[in-house]
Amino acid sequence: MKVALAQLNYTIGNFDGNFSKIEKAIEKAKIDKAELVVFSELCVCGYPPLDLLEQNEFIKNCAKTIDKIVACSKDIAVIIGSPTVNLDAHGKNLFNSAIFIEDGKLIKTIHKTLLPTYDVFDEYRYFEPNNHFETINVKGKKVALTICEDLWFQQPSDNPFSRAIIYKTEPIEQLSHLQPDLIINISASPFSYTQDFVRKQTMMDNAKEYKLPVIYVNQVGSQTELIFDGGSLYINENGEIVEELKYFEEDYVVVDLKESKPKIPGITEYSRVNYIQKIHDALILGIRDFFTKLGFSKATLGLSGGIDSAVTLGLAVEALGAENLRVLLLPSRYSSDHSISDAIGLAERLHVQYDIVKIQPILDAFIEQMADVFKGTKEDLTEENIQARIRGSLLMALSNKFGNILLNTSNKSEAAVGYGTLYGDMNGALSVLGDVYKTDVYRLARYINRNVEIIPENTIIKPPSAELRDNQKDSDSLPEYEILDNILKKYIELKMSEEEIAKHGFDPKVVRRVVGLINRNEFKRYQTPPILRISTKAFGSGRRMPIVAQY
Repeated sequence: MKVALAQLNYTIGNFDGNFSKIEKAIEKAKIDKAELVVFSELCVCGYPPLDLLEQNEFIKNCAKTIDKIVACSKDIAVIIGSPTVNLDAHGKNLFNSAIFIEDGKLIKTIHKTLLPTYDVFDEYRYFEPNNHFETINVKGKKVALTICEDLWFQQPSDNPFSRAIIYKTEPIEQLSHLQPDLIINISASPFSYTQDFVRKQTMMDNAKEYKLPVIYVNQVGSQTELIFDGGSLYINENGEIVEELKYFEEDYVVVDLKESKPKIPGITEYSRVNYIQKIHDALILGIRDFFTKLGFSKATLGLSGGIDSAVTLGLAVEALGAENLRVLLLPSRYSSDHSISDAIGLAERLHVQYDIVKIQPILDAFIEQMADVFKGTKEDLTEENIQARIRGSLLMALSNKFGNILLNTSNKSEAAVGYGTLYGDMNGALSVLGDVYKTDVYRLARYINRNVEIIPENTIIKPPSAELRDNQKDSDSLPEYEILDNILKKYIELKMSEEEIAKHGFDPKVVRRVVGLINRNEFKRYQTPPILRISTKAFGSGRRMPIVAQY
């Protein structure tokens, strides 16, 4: 049997656009003499639709789109993903379903069994789990049709408190008793820079354990903060990868199940790609899709001469094109000459339009107007934060006037410890680096410069500073970033306690201080823009902590 794997980039709620992509892939599969074409999880409506699933009209549009797909499926079999209505009076209103269509008829609907409710997932909020197991028959082959998590029964974890096995039902084990010839898994598996290896290994392990070939079709594209990297697979019954689709772009391939000789050795070359390259490619896709799917084209940011704004600009230019960027340089009397020259050099190297607006007169006016109110007090963080808020206001003014959407440039290390100013440098519609630790921001800069120097070397090697007071350095307020990021990863990603972190050779006082900063600044992170997720634990929907707590 010849099977087409259609790895596409969908837009949530764009039923006409999603149908158009699906229809074109079906027609291509017919031309290529494929007998079956497989699409990804919830491809009809886009994933994750969240509370749109609670709107009756949204579900009706799903049903109408399914009917259109059925109508264009003459002479071929098709597997799509969509929410479907639960007709039982008990349970949730909807199922997360895989729909099998053949020769213009809807043959069978298979529902998802394991509904993830952890990290960024909240599927049990909307869907009723399946409790009935059956296969589908495609061209004489018995197929175990599964949806994403149904093949992820065992969850990998570096945290000893987490359970490896988090479900009581193992769908593929149930389906194996029906003696299928093939496993098909339609998926919406979001990217993290360690995930592709784990995902491949999971699919390979299933194929090897059940001695069945596996076809895995993932979606690609970004949906707000979630980035889907594609990487769809055809794996033979020995657990060897026969075909692997592209990452971070749409792709399509037809596989012949008679041909099971592995073309790709081992775990595939992409798994050995430097993780910084993966982060780079993911962020490019995240920026591009955020803009194109919302109908935006132009962006702005504050270019300070520092590493974060430099890397953000480099990524934005690659994602949107230099002609769509206009940036502001906003120096005060604390801005060093080399920071200004570095910023100008970068903008000119990238052919990005820039304007220099000196904020010192505005800052002086603020201080003068507040003189009576502040009488008898010394300068402190207040005056530093005023500078950041002036810059934020000017950037939003440019955004309002010309329609350039503001990109936030704060990194994960700063966001973790509250090293940022609300309504100032925390402004923006999208946080590009909010899930990238500072040490990795430097690595991204080196990667951007891999072929030619784009980001000035001085920007990379100089000590990081907010330049809000004389001779300021980040290290005045924070541990060195190599130390800080190590502590942050252990506390945020691995959920270690202070005592456990200290046992890894860190000063207990430093650990206590860092953990205290993380916990006390939750209120700030609740007010940040959406953060492009590239790790296993990003701030935002994947990390839900109370604002008011004493822990």
